[in-house]
Amino acid sequence: MDTRRLLTVFSDQREELQQNDLSSLCSREEEKQLSLNSNLAQIVIGVRRSGKSTICEKYLRQNHVNFAYVNFDDDRLSSLKTEDFDIVLDALYQLYGDFKYLFLDEVQNIADWQLFINRLLRQKIHLFVTGSNSKLLSTELTTHLTGRHTKIELYPFSFREYGTMKKVELNSLSTKAVALRKKALSNYLIEGGFPELLNETNKRGYIETLLNSIIKNDIARRFRIKFVDVLRRLAAYLSDNFCQEFVASDLAKLFDISDHTAENYYSYLKEAYLLLGVPKFSYKSKDRIRNEKVYVVDVAFVSERKGTFSSENIGWRLENVVYIELLRRNRPEYNDVFYYRNSQWEIDFIVAKNGQVNQLIQVSYNISSEKTRKREINGLVKGAEKFKCENLLLINFDEQTEIEKDGHTIQIVPASEWLTGNL
Repeated sequence: MDTRRLLTVFSDQREELQQNDLSSLCSREEEKQLSLNSNLAQIVIGVRRSGKSTICEKYLRQNHVNFAYVNFDDDRLSSLKTEDFDIVLDALYQLYGDFKYLFLDEVQNIADWQLFINRLLRQKIHLFVTGSNSKLLSTELTTHLTGRHTKIELYPFSFREYGTMKKVELNSLSTKAVALRKKALSNYLIEGGFPELLNETNKRGYIETLLNSIIKNDIARRFRIKFVDVLRRLAAYLSDNFCQEFVASDLAKLFDISDHTAENYYSYLKEAYLLLGVPKFSYKSKDRIRNEKVYVVDVAFVSERKGTFSSENIGWRLENVVYIELLRRNRPEYNDVFYYRNSQWEIDFIVAKNGQVNQLIQVSYNISSEKTRKREINGLVKGAEKFKCENLLLINFDEQTEIEKDGHTIQIVPASEWLTGNL
């Protein structure tokens, strides 16, 4: 590829970027993890269309930084090779002049990208990088960029960000404000948090297109999968049966594939951030990697696919939303999130650090039934005794109170207030 051709591509990309209107977008919590002064490659990873490019562009613009930009998710750059890196830099310097900040979008689309980043870091260029494949990025980062990068995971809008975009009052404790937050949460549990989906009239068409792009471009093409329809049906099945344990043998029988293929397909769906897996809490590593609970990266993948009904599984949707929020809050602090289950009781989420349990959380949309209430509270009490943890939380849709049970204090909080950080 020659410099003139690259100049045309990069000029087109710069023009497209300059046309973006970011003035109406809310701040993202993850912006706090970015730094203009870092000498490390700052790599933002997450599912497609979650706002990775926007958060980097917005951060750089707000700080009045002159930066160069390359979007590798461009078919005109698909033939780039390692030997083209010199030409890439030549074209960028011709277009932007002497830059100190470089924004590389969807970098996993080029071979040996980590070598390019290493070289740029040696030249003291501040790098902002995005990518959509967790394993590919993590493997290369660990191998070639150990100690030279920071990783920032970005998910679609949190409920607080969704509320901000919908102009919902998030902090007032007035009766009206609290009620409107609950109404907004009901909508969020259906619509999800993909930024572009908020103003999209054809929501189902948007999600179908996004899902197809993830399966086709991020998985099937990358892993050379022949039976794409099986992968697509398996993804739909797991999305419909989220908040359940993944059992490879069950899926193998259902889709007439081997256990190994079922495990591989599940792994690929996680790598593309379509699905997320929660390990079971155990001090034995072999138990932690078996029978993960499956969650979707956003509930829009449940609501807006063909053949689904938007009001189904509202309790599972709330549990899914809580899990994603736990990741947002705990991953930057290097805390891990697990679940626990035995034959008598279970805990939806355990927050732990280095094996030390810090919090036990149950999620139940409606606890007005005595049977449901007793089950959730019993799980927390049993968990408190087993894991020696007294930070006990029961998240539901409506109720707020504090109760004592068998010498343990349990906070019962409405999801709308917990998700906005008011409780």
